[in-house]
Amino acid sequence: MTAASIPTDYLLGYERGRAIDAEMAANYVAHTTIGDPDADALMDRLVEVERAKPGSMAHLIHGAMEQDEETMADAPPILRDFYEKVSTPPDWVDFAEFHPAFRMFFRNSNLILGAFVGGTLVEGFGTNISKSFFITGRVRDRGVRRLRQNNRHLVELFIPGGLERLGDGWKLSVRIRLIHAQLRRLLSGSDEWDGEAWGTPISSAHLGFAITAFSARLLYHLQRLGGKFDEEEAASFMAVWRYTGHLMGIPETILFRDREEALKLFRVGGACEPPIDYESVAMSNALINSAPLIVGIDDPAARRSLAKYVFKISRALIGDSLADKLKYPPDSSWGVLPVYRMQGRYERLMRRIVPALARSNKLTQFTTLMTGSAFDEAGISYRLPDHVHAEESSRW
Repeated sequence: MTAASIPTDYLLGYERGRAIDAEMAANYVAHTTIGDPDADALMDRLVEVERAKPGSMAHLIHGAMEQDEETMADAPPILRDFYEKVSTPPDWVDFAEFHPAFRMFFRNSNLILGAFVGGTLVEGFGTNISKSFFITGRVRDRGVRRLRQNNRHLVELFIPGGLERLGDGWKLSVRIRLIHAQLRRLLSGSDEWDGEAWGTPISSAHLGFAITAFSARLLYHLQRLGGKFDEEEAASFMAVWRYTGHLMGIPETILFRDREEALKLFRVGGACEPPIDYESVAMSNALINSAPLIVGIDDPAARRSLAKYVFKISRALIGDSLADKLKYPPDSSWGVLPVYRMQGRYERLMRRIVPALARSNKLTQFTTLMTGSAFDEAGISYRLPDHVHAEESSRW
């Protein structure tokens, strides 16, 4: 790497990353200028088709997702080639390896959602990826729907068969890939995006970092909240996310291979990132304040109370240093996680003593998952944003 090839925001961070692992730091910074060549080329062609015939883009994507032969017969060759390529799993994918993760996910689903919102997503917003979210306004202005879509994707990945070709986890992963390609195109053409300083919008570096957070880092937060899983389940969880990352277009040059490598990439990538800026502050606080609405709590007093509690848990998960940089409300995180885990142990004990409580708890957990997820009556939408700003874009 040379200074001329590094986005200026990463010049100082690159040296920090090199002190941990020089090769991994160079690889991470190199990927800040790489998007998703296959999806980006496809999106350029689909935009041309959409301009010639409005509404055709969503129709073609829907036909490709559902393997509709009639639609695909008239589709541009680049679309057929793209879906043929993404429909073929890499040699390292073993669908049977995913089963332990399915069991672990639903056993710990309430804690996983807490770790996801209070830990993983917030840490992600501590990087420059927050700039793309801030500019588009997707979390800020339409945050509840955006986060419920995130939860829906998370749930579908861990439903048996969800990552097979016609499973909703597969479709939603590829849908996200296409959304990223469209947003990358829109942001690159916007005066608000500083490519010299920030590199490529929604770069493969940021996606490679994000997938380590969704997998290895989420397991770390889950364990601290009292989640239970064994080594087989942890390895299975990582395998689910590795294949998901592949479907989302993350190149294997920055896609983790195992839990250990994921944690190291999270550390090195985080070191390479520039200091917390106002976009990270805005995004993380918007996320926490949206949490009550995600699960259907709209009473103002109840919302404030739950948001305050989520801030406290999140501070305990991410640490006081990052929480202070993100301008969290001042609070003490001392003893928060031990008390939280003790409450969990008490609830598990009561469920063993009173079996009816266990059945009720499973129903409540499932209901919470569904309430916090976006399910549209018409099915998965394959519309894409058509303006860089969420408030000016058509609904998607």
